[in-house]
Amino acid sequence: MTAPSGFFPTASVCPVCLRRVSARREVDGADGYLVKACPEHGEFRVRFWHGPPGLSGWSRPKVPGEPPPRLTASHLGCPYDCGLCPEHGQRTCTALFEITARCNLRCPVCFATAGEAPAADPSVSALAARFSAIFAAVGPVNVQLSGGEPTVRDDLPEVVAACRQAGFSFVQLNTNGLRLADDPGLAGRLAAAGLASAFLQFDGDDAACRVLRGAPLYAKKLAAIDACVAAGIGVVLVPTIAPGVNDGQLGDIIRLARSKAPGVRGVHFQPASSFGRYPWETGQGARVTLPDLMRGLEAQTDGMLRAGHFHPPGCEHSLCSFSQPYLLEGETGLAPAPSASKACCAPAPALPADEGARRAKRFVARQWAAPTFPARSDGPADDFDRFLAEAATARHFTVSAMAFQDAWTLDLERTRGCCIHVATPDNRLVPFCLYNLTAADGRTLYRGHGPCA
Repeated sequence: MTAPSGFFPTASVCPVCLRRVSARREVDGADGYLVKACPEHGEFRVRFWHGPPGLSGWSRPKVPGEPPPRLTASHLGCPYDCGLCPEHGQRTCTALFEITARCNLRCPVCFATAGEAPAADPSVSALAARFSAIFAAVGPVNVQLSGGEPTVRDDLPEVVAACRQAGFSFVQLNTNGLRLADDPGLAGRLAAAGLASAFLQFDGDDAACRVLRGAPLYAKKLAAIDACVAAGIGVVLVPTIAPGVNDGQLGDIIRLARSKAPGVRGVHFQPASSFGRYPWETGQGARVTLPDLMRGLEAQTDGMLRAGHFHPPGCEHSLCSFSQPYLLEGETGLAPAPSASKACCAPAPALPADEGARRAKRFVARQWAAPTFPARSDGPADDFDRFLAEAATARHFTVSAMAFQDAWTLDLERTRGCCIHVATPDNRLVPFCLYNLTAADGRTLYRGHGPCA
């Protein structure tokens, strides 16, 4: 049988000058490459998919739904008019607000190049106005408060409360966890203000932390987990996976997270991308792909997690992520959730893009918040049904991954389906990968430029 192959036209940018260029996805057996050529800087060929599972069977078709809100006009064309412009095809699932550029670490790897000549923090009142403006534009999406490191703000509980008051019901904190470990009362104050979830940077053992974060931080990370769990904040461990650094620790991270469940709600792996501060070889060098993670998880968990368990997303482009909900089994086990067909990421017939976004928002908000253990209801049937649903959610543990696109792998077809948007100070929404896009010489497309900084 002949291995699947083919060429699929798309568009990208030159990683040197960020000029828009024609591109194509090449499928060669189980591998996928993005190939593009700049008239000034030549051809670039980068592998973005290293199967199996191969690209031929990895897809989830979507039917175009209602267009997302148009907050900017299209003048120069994608990717230069983000905000969202009329060319964008997916609604917002998560709006990310960068509430500080300061940081208490100087990580060797940082998409935001945090801590480099940081600007003054926006006031709580200024952030409250931005929260209200974005809520008016896109409605009750999930929110992530990011930076820099948000916990360096002493008024972070007030920021969380302002976000909740604007109407957002699911508010998550993107954090390195150091201050949560050092300040025993902070997690409780954040929970009281309405924080639902901590998206906790967690890269593995001290050796991995030294390479990726510049210091041995493993004990601090464990203390941050315990503080959040004690306060009733759901925890998602977020490892940045770099080849030769911690790609051999996937199983260890899963086992640690499982030992902390149900307070730890899951693990969300992110292969390292060439954004911002990234000191290693960029572009066409080695990189961890989604299939590498799937196979690694199977091998390093002795088959408890299997590559065949994972499914493409129902919201963003199929090549961007995978996910699978599991059930806690025994003291240390995980088993695929039998209700996976109803989850945001499970195989399903084609559905409208906006419906995929709605389901993804609901799934993340339910799964990544702290588990609830309600008293059994003797009231109406709908109360008992809610009890059953909440009790079942408490047993869930989600394993997922997202492969962000950098200047070498950027595929504008994928980008136009992005549902994770950075909310800028002038109330635009820019797809995460474009906001952080960084050329070979460190120049950016959006971050740090004008009113979109």
